[in-house]
Amino acid sequence: MTKVPASGERKRCSWCGDDPLYVAYHDSEWGFPVVDDRRLFEKVCLEGFQAGLSWLTILRKRDSFRAAFANFDVERVARFTAKDVERLLGDAAIVRHRGKIESTINNAKRARELGAEFGSLASYFWRWEPEAKSRPRRITREILTTMPTSAESIALSKDLKKRGWSFVGPTTVYAFMQAMGLVNDHVHVCSTQVEVALARKKFIPPR
Repeated sequence: MTKVPASGERKRCSWCGDDPLYVAYHDSEWGFPVVDDRRLFEKVCLEGFQAGLSWLTILRKRDSFRAAFANFDVERVARFTAKDVERLLGDAAIVRHRGKIESTINNAKRARELGAEFGSLASYFWRWEPEAKSRPRRITREILTTMPTSAESIALSKDLKKRGWSFVGPTTVYAFMQAMGLVNDHVHVCSTQVEVALARKKFIPPR
């Protein structure tokens, strides 16, 4: 059984580097199971904005995105109009990409439909959690390079697109699943891997 290294010996996944914001995100957010609908909606939208960019770029702008998109409140974003699109295109604090902005508004409407059908976004998304036996027994950096998608992310992407969502390709969806805790992709030597595993063990997915 892997033990969490003592204070001062903490090991991390290499992707977070030494940027304080990225390190904090890695240690306290990435991979921990999430059931809050606002956070789930925010993340799937921001993963769409990340396409072609780095996550650190988006993370540095996250507070600005929250201010621009009504804290990713599904009901409020779903009511955004063409005037809001123009407002957002003029906001230099976010990524000014018309397609991604319009996608976020569209996806809010689709998220509202999912909530009505399944009771919550969490109940819908957690239906796609992979079975433990389908996952690698040990996650390494090398293994992760061969896993930009999964069978579940491909299926989830296909279902979302069928429901009218956009900017939800299999790679984007897999990154969302990693971040929101549907899988634990911290490498096996990472201290946070153990913490996420414990959180997942106690976690009861919404159904």
